[in-house]
Amino acid sequence: MRNWHDGYTAETEYTYGYYTELNPLRTQLLLLSWGIQPPKVGTACELGFGQGMSVNIHAAAGTTRWYGTDFSPAQAAFAQELAQVSRNGAVLSDDSFQQFCARTDLPDFDFIALHGIWSWISPENQACIVDFLARKLKPGGVLYISYNTQAGWAAMAPIRDLMEQHSRVLSAPGQDLLSRVGSALSFVKGMLETKPRYLQVNPSIAVRMQQIGEMDANYVAHEFFNHYWQPASFAVIDPVLRAAKLEFAGSAAYVDHVLPLNLTPEQLDFLVRIPDASFRETTGDFMLNRQFRQDYWVKGGRRLNAHEQGTALRALRFMLVASREQISMKASGALGEADLDPLVYGALLDVFGDYEPHSIGGLEGDLRGNGVDLGALLQMILVLSHKSCIVQVQEDAAIALARPATARLNRHLLQKALGRTDLAALASPVTGGGIGVLHLQQLFLLARQEGQQTAQAWAAFAWPVLRRLQQAMVRDGILLSGEDENLAEITIHARSFGVGVLPILLALGVAEEAVPNCPDGAPCEA
Repeated sequence: MRNWHDGYTAETEYTYGYYTELNPLRTQLLLLSWGIQPPKVGTACELGFGQGMSVNIHAAAGTTRWYGTDFSPAQAAFAQELAQVSRNGAVLSDDSFQQFCARTDLPDFDFIALHGIWSWISPENQACIVDFLARKLKPGGVLYISYNTQAGWAAMAPIRDLMEQHSRVLSAPGQDLLSRVGSALSFVKGMLETKPRYLQVNPSIAVRMQQIGEMDANYVAHEFFNHYWQPASFAVIDPVLRAAKLEFAGSAAYVDHVLPLNLTPEQLDFLVRIPDASFRETTGDFMLNRQFRQDYWVKGGRRLNAHEQGTALRALRFMLVASREQISMKASGALGEADLDPLVYGALLDVFGDYEPHSIGGLEGDLRGNGVDLGALLQMILVLSHKSCIVQVQEDAAIALARPATARLNRHLLQKALGRTDLAALASPVTGGGIGVLHLQQLFLLARQEGQQTAQAWAAFAWPVLRRLQQAMVRDGILLSGEDENLAEITIHARSFGVGVLPILLALGVAEEAVPNCPDGAPCEA
């Protein structure tokens, strides 16, 4: 009989990450840009929700009823705690995939998410999930799936296998998982120092191992030390999901749809001449040396005509979520950095500068004098979304419905910031999803909630917390040691937060309207 975890790492808990690709609202821009009708998502499911940050944020911030499972009881308990506190209606369990997929009390789903699951589970569990998709994903519904892929893992895969084998074969009896991870990393480092021919042929391995050594140990354990770990090419995944009546829609990564950032003209010309779509995707992964795919698939997606597509795109709303003055006129992709046209992008950012929602149709009218048509505007929206400068906005009715649950969830998460530093996202009723908020900024928000009205007071509130958590500020690469120095540095950050970050968090509904600002928009000084 197999263990309950079926070969998956269960000795240590997974990280507390938030993943925006799992936000159903996010599918609209991409699906519509491909000419596919997005579903109205009333029900959604996340298989393998980890600590439940994403599923709970999405359940609180949207109008979708979420279901999900994660086999780890500890992780499921944390996720259930967030659901209970926020009263977001999420139905979460610690069922195995086989148990969950066999349940008869589940609705059919408009959206199903599999983040970081597929490459790390047994073939039996993969087959169970495919059957679940075939039965429970509605016609027109969307699947989000991410997985390790070739060719980016080709050189590193044998090293991963060596580390996992070391953990099983040479670990000391009774050694805990994180210690085994450390021992395996040390072993591989020692092997590479002997300059094996494998390293000579694959010099990038040294850089990869250095990067792994700097990663969170819990993440490394889950990423590299599962019994089942298998990168798969798109050509392998394609027929498996097609058997469940799914069709590939496109990458969930915005940058993948800005082709000049990723492919040379020669590479693009080579790819477009490949007639088979599946083979073209597989070949493209070689062009990019892609390690990780993030894709949307649809089950019988309805194709829109040009008029329907344009009308639906023009109705989508976006807003600025970055400081206008700090946005660079550069964008990064597989080919490196590229310059953006400062006149055209500057004009668009000027319109966004009021931190209010703007429809694509309205933006089209605003930029007509700059010679920007719908196609060019869509490309600019994708670029700014990739840069995390703008986010899509829900309908006003959905925003109003989400505010109570997001407020409850955020208050709970902010309270947890008093004792930990690893919860790095809060819920926004405006976006239907999560917004990254640094730990120090969370403490400033908590101080505001408790009635503190000045940057000095926020700093004074934050410093004892940081000291208790053995955290200290860094200035110019130097760790500060004294209380006076730390308080002075925290106060600088607090003032910057009040002027540049807080107004954005207020616009997003992440921060509550609790403390009046001075006329210049900064927190009033005592």
